[in-house]
Amino acid sequence: MKKGAFAGFFLAALLAAAIFRLAGLGLRPMHHDEANQALKFGALLEQGEYRYDKADHHGPSLYYFTLPFVWPSSTNALSGLSEASLRTVTAAFGVGTILLLLLLIPLLGRRAIAAAAVCLAVSPVMVYFSRFYIQESLLVFFLVGFLASVWRYLRQPGGKWAVTAGVFAGLMYATKETAAIAFGAAAVSLLLTFLIADESRKRKLPWSHVLIAFVVAIVVSFLLFSSFFQNPRGFWDSILSFRVYFVRAGEGGFHVHPWYYYFQTLAFTQPKTGPLWSEGLVLILALIGCIAAFKTRPAATAPARFSIFLVFYSALTAAAFSLIPYKTPWNALPFYIGFVLLAGVGFSTMIDLFRAPFCRLAIGLLIAAAFVHLGIQTYRANFVYAADPRNPYVYAQTTPDFLKLVRRVEDIASRRPEGRNLLIKVIAGPYETWPLPWYLRAFGRVGYWTSAEQASEIDRPPLIITSAEEAVKLEADLNTIYRSEFYGLRPGVLLALHVRDDIWDSVFDRRQE
Repeated sequence: MKKGAFAGFFLAALLAAAIFRLAGLGLRPMHHDEANQALKFGALLEQGEYRYDKADHHGPSLYYFTLPFVWPSSTNALSGLSEASLRTVTAAFGVGTILLLLLLIPLLGRRAIAAAAVCLAVSPVMVYFSRFYIQESLLVFFLVGFLASVWRYLRQPGGKWAVTAGVFAGLMYATKETAAIAFGAAAVSLLLTFLIADESRKRKLPWSHVLIAFVVAIVVSFLLFSSFFQNPRGFWDSILSFRVYFVRAGEGGFHVHPWYYYFQTLAFTQPKTGPLWSEGLVLILALIGCIAAFKTRPAATAPARFSIFLVFYSALTAAAFSLIPYKTPWNALPFYIGFVLLAGVGFSTMIDLFRAPFCRLAIGLLIAAAFVHLGIQTYRANFVYAADPRNPYVYAQTTPDFLKLVRRVEDIASRRPEGRNLLIKVIAGPYETWPLPWYLRAFGRVGYWTSAEQASEIDRPPLIITSAEEAVKLEADLNTIYRSEFYGLRPGVLLALHVRDDIWDSVFDRRQE
């Protein structure tokens, strides 16, 4: 592909990626995982403090990289930020991942990179989770940078690429524990690629460069986990966290899915009502790319070797994530990025196979139509079905009905002299509590308890928010002086808002006046 044509395709992909990822970021209610990350960032923003929690949080890179994005807003309070302002961070990293593909041009060629860029720009799963304030978008960005740096180093050994690989590796580790799966898969894939290419004896890596990359990775991750030396134990805790997540990965419960969950979600989903969802184009092109990788002599060129590496990496990471019982749809991203790159190889292979102008035109039109279908799905996933369970990427998502509860609380507070200092008592388990702390972040007097027994020290506050289970326990007391309303939190999960009679009467009397 000529440079001019490549530039046109790549810029079009970049523009499409930016539009899909950055438009309407506040449309979807905050997911409970997003709210959890947001409150963790709030402590860093407001108090300048961060301490890594190995029990229930991922790495710190998301919070520290959010800081420069919120500085232009001139606010040092979480209440001054919005869902859109936080999601801009992950959306920007999603767009940035496409820019990083430029590093892979010497390894895959311009045509394959252009196709991969378009796939990445309009992939529903990639776009949808770029618009989530969680770690996956950053992890994929750092992963692409790490793999590109390693292979650029192998192509032209030097300290520059060794340091770059170390920086990206350190950032991966400081982002999420699943980086360990990517590291392991990359190492095994590299070994298998060298064995197939018969380079294991010929190629000797300078151990000084390997040591440099390792030290840089340790330094980068230590700085982040230790909160820049404020909490040195944080780095050690990051190592201990693998024990916690290893146990969690094998636990039963809501997040346990069959081994084929990711492939079924990506390949074909047809709800009883609603549109068909499929990223079959990417998967088919990736399969063609896998076949093409082994059709070429592996020792012939760097692109041939890198393509084989991608096959091994994608297969190993997909197998690892599929065999872990604990599954969430965003965990597909670290292996799906390998499929996206292989799809670029597959597209380039198709063009090479059919040289007749008519055949190339037909293939081009067919693939263009498939890309349009992906784009339509991406539009639906993010702007029509953003919080709808008929969207296969909607997972334990907060429902729009929950926002009615938030608006109800805001409305009552606006009509009371206390305003947002109105006392609110929240009684619910952790699963039913989030994302309330995010939506009530501007209220000054909110208390959280996991059960009614623990909440007895505050009697009869103006507002009580409970889970449906706790509402049943308190029914006898609540019915005497409270009026209750129920709102959906997530599919099958209800919250109850209980308004004390005198508050109810004062609010509605004012409305009637």
